[in-house]
Amino acid sequence: MSDYVYGKNSFFEALNAGRIVKAYVLNDQEIRNRKIPYKIVDRKKLDSMVKGNHQGYVAEVKPYELADVNDMIKEKNGLIVMLDGLEDVHNLGAIIRTAECAGADGVIYKSHNAVKVNETVAKVACGALEYMKVAEVTNLVNTIKQLKKAGYWIVGSAGEAEQMYNQIDYDMNVVLVIGSEGKGMSRLVREECDFMVKLPMYGKVTSLNASVAAGILIYNVLGKRKK
Repeated sequence: MSDYVYGKNSFFEALNAGRIVKAYVLNDQEIRNRKIPYKIVDRKKLDSMVKGNHQGYVAEVKPYELADVNDMIKEKNGLIVMLDGLEDVHNLGAIIRTAECAGADGVIYKSHNAVKVNETVAKVACGALEYMKVAEVTNLVNTIKQLKKAGYWIVGSAGEAEQMYNQIDYDMNVVLVIGSEGKGMSRLVREECDFMVKLPMYGKVTSLNASVAAGILIYNVLGKRKK
């Protein structure tokens, strides 16, 4: 089965990254001078190739190359986002986009019972997937221990935590752990966290969308470091 990206932003970022094998477009006005094989097709053909708003751009691409966790490690002020059992592809794509915009060093998720990078994730990430290091690991606890040895502090998020998200000094290497949409963080991962923080909830709904929570936590780290 071929890998595809679709949507204008994802298409052109994949093009700039040299991942496009063949393009399928409604017209060639913006790509005719680019050195890629392409075919002009009708909207019905594009609709049959992908599920989602392709905006007239679909491309068969080389498989996305997952990163190694070691490639994300920094000596100072590192920021890695770890996802514990995330299940929604839209949340994964949105978190990758936010992490890239914020200059995070990587996103890590587990290889089983969780969402993985696919064409929908690429579309929602809006091109950020081409620049963000994403690693898939078999065991989050072992990965956390590896990162701790490299000088990282692990910050988990949970509604029942005692400490507010903005009460920590983030001037250190940080791994932010985001739990699954329904169950939150697993017990074993929670036990490895150095800090547990929560976001304030003032309404009747007691939890935020995972990608929204991740965005707040990521940018809070940046805000704290700039002070």
